[in-house]
Amino acid sequence: MASLKFLVVDDSLTMRRIVLNTLKTIGFNNILEAADGKDAMAKLLSEGADFLITDWNMPEMNGLELTRWVRATPQFSGMPILMVTTRGNKEDVIDAMKVRVNNYIVKPFTAQGLKDKIDLILKATEIKAS
Repeated sequence: MASLKFLVVDDSLTMRRIVLNTLKTIGFNNILEAADGKDAMAKLLSEGADFLITDWNMPEMNGLELTRWVRATPQFSGMPILMVTTRGNKEDVIDAMKVRVNNYIVKPFTAQGLKDKIDLILKATEIKAS
C-alpha cells in the first residue's frame, strides 16, 4: 500500500504540509499537492493519483465541486476520497456524503485520526497498491 499515489488538495500550504507529513509518517511517500480544485483536476489529468484527500473550502473550485468532477470522470470515478475540513455540522457531513466522498475528517485532527480514516477507506474500497 505504500506505493499508493495520494493527491492532497488544500489552499492552505500549512495544512498541505501537515497532511503530507502525516502521510509520510504513516508510510506513504508518493504524494502530489494541489492548491485548489482546478489545480487538482490538472494534476489528476496529467499525473493521476490513487487516493484524493481534499479540503472543502477553497477558491476557484471547492472540494464538493472537485468531488463531483472526480465522480463524473470515468477514469477517476472509483477513486477513494477523504474530505478534510473545518465544516463539522451534520448538514455539511450529509452534503459531502451526497457527492460520494468515502469519508470525512474535521480539522484539527491527529495523525492517528487521519491514519484511521485512510485505513477505513482502503479496507472499504479494497484498493490494492500497484
